Amino acid sequence: MSSLGLGPQQDLFLRQGRLQLIGFASWRLLACLVQTLHSAFLKKNMDPICHIFLLLLAFHKINPSVSSCVTGCSCSQDSFGRSLLCMSALLRQIPANIPQDIRKIRIENSHLTELPRGSFENVSALEYLWLNFNNITVMHIKSLEYLPTLKELRLQGNKLSSVPWTAFQDTPALKILDLKHNRLDVLPEHALRYLPNLTYLDLSSNQLTVISRDVFYNWPVYQRSQRAEGQIEAISNAVLALHDNPWICDCRLRGFVQFIKSVGPPIILMNSYLTCSSPKFRAGKFFHEVELNSCMKPLTSALDTNLTVPVGLNITLTCFVQASPSPVVWWTYALKLLRAFNVSTEPVSEDTIRSELLIPAARPADAGNYTCMAANFLGNSSVAITLQVGALWASTTPVGWAPIAPAEPGTHVEVRIAKQTVYGITLEWFAVAAAAAEPGETWYTLLVGRYDAAQKDTIYIGPGVNTYSVTDLLPATKYEVCVAVRNQAPRKGQCVVFVTGSDISQLEQREKLIHIVVIVCAMVLAVPAGMYACTAEARPGCLARCPCACPRRRRGGQAQAAGSKESTLDSLPAGSEDGLCRPEGGRGARQPLAREEPGKPRPPHRNSADLY
Repeated sequence: MSSLGLGPQQDLFLRQGRLQLIGFASWRLLACLVQTLHSAFLKKNMDPICHIFLLLLAFHKINPSVSSCVTGCSCSQDSFGRSLLCMSALLRQIPANIPQDIRKIRIENSHLTELPRGSFENVSALEYLWLNFNNITVMHIKSLEYLPTLKELRLQGNKLSSVPWTAFQDTPALKILDLKHNRLDVLPEHALRYLPNLTYLDLSSNQLTVISRDVFYNWPVYQRSQRAEGQIEAISNAVLALHDNPWICDCRLRGFVQFIKSVGPPIILMNSYLTCSSPKFRAGKFFHEVELNSCMKPLTSALDTNLTVPVGLNITLTCFVQASPSPVVWWTYALKLLRAFNVSTEPVSEDTIRSELLIPAARPADAGNYTCMAANFLGNSSVAITLQVGALWASTTPVGWAPIAPAEPGTHVEVRIAKQTVYGITLEWFAVAAAAAEPGETWYTLLVGRYDAAQKDTIYIGPGVNTYSVTDLLPATKYEVCVAVRNQAPRKGQCVVFVTGSDISQLEQREKLIHIVVIVCAMVLAVPAGMYACTAEARPGCLARCPCACPRRRRGGQAQAAGSKESTLDSLPAGSEDGLCRPEGGRGARQPLAREEPGKPRPPHRNSADLY
């Protein structure tokens, strides 16, 4: 399409007509020149047609407005001179055939993505360059080469994240620079050094967060204003627009804030109410409302650098960091970065923050040196905290068990074996919590292991769970399982001691891997007195009365077990008690197991009792 909006055929016809017209004009010009020479030699009058033709030729040389325009654009004559306007969305690069007499170029709403080197080298007389609302992301350092008379450059609404500020060495006459609504996030100290005649600079609505006051101290306009202070010398005003940027009001912005507070004519702020975007406690405040401190290298400290905690207890390591600007804080353990979701950091004051590392349910493997590290652009600092994890239970209670914290009055856990399977047992417990406690929020600690093991496996159960299955147990082995409220020692009735069966083939025939033998009073005598409370049908007082009470309990045990609801193991099949209690006349000797009589039913689980 031509600049006149003609179709392809009409445009071709017009071009052919132009060629014919040029041919005719060339022939006519030659004829007029010959006639002119002839008339001058013979001193005769010239043909009037030749006079008109020569006048038109002279006008064309004096007024270039009749020259051609760029395809897809329009040219016009206005007060600025001859202008080129390109609003085509199909335009993807700066046109190469721009007429040399153009004084103003306006290319907008196109798909321009870059300004390459020498983009306007053919229009050295260019004074006004408007490239608003394009997609320009890259600007070559020599893109403004050969534009010594450029007065106005507008790049509003593009995608520039940086500008080659030294490119303005080629535009010493530049007075207006509009860069608003871009993505500029950095303004180097020399940015304005090559803009000595600037009267309008718009950097609003960008991504500027921190800039130095030296940017403006190095600006020739500001330097002239300082030299002329108190003198009569007239200096042109310079308008500066810096609003609508996400300013970070910390120590790095201190000099710039001081500059903004003190600036005055000839430098005029378009909007003097610049506001802070961060940190949070300064967000929304105006520059004239804040006082910023000097920057400071991080200084880390800890109230206690050597901690000892019992096993299973939650522990929080704390360090304090004093720094400006706010540092990045992280924790390391054995030279490994610890997971961020276990670390919390919050400000304590303007220049001090507190960082906490949570170690849930401390285990012996968690012992070691933890390092709190902090860094900002001035440097880094660290402090080490040594953590030691102690034993689980104290020596005042049975071997391998120690209370982590004093038990809460009234808190108790009732434990029973709810199910026995081919593969193991399932424990079930019910907490009778203190009045101040919330049963739905109670954590439990399970301790599972061989009866004679000095250290047992620890399992932590969260709120709302009251069952646990113990599987993969060895045959013919004595085990102990205790359930306690988190951070408390197990109490009476909270431990279960049981023995797994020894005859594997026989157990498989019965589809049972484990036979439970309830440890009643006679078995408690086999270990130090008072170490464990009697379980199942046994009562705490049985230890003192065992020599005489056990035979009586054996005779009435079935009736009592049938009706007892207080037993912690009331769901177990009762094991045989033959041979468990010594006779009154014997001292510590066990009675031999009775032989099975033919036809007499075999008592259940008799073989398990032989382990004792």
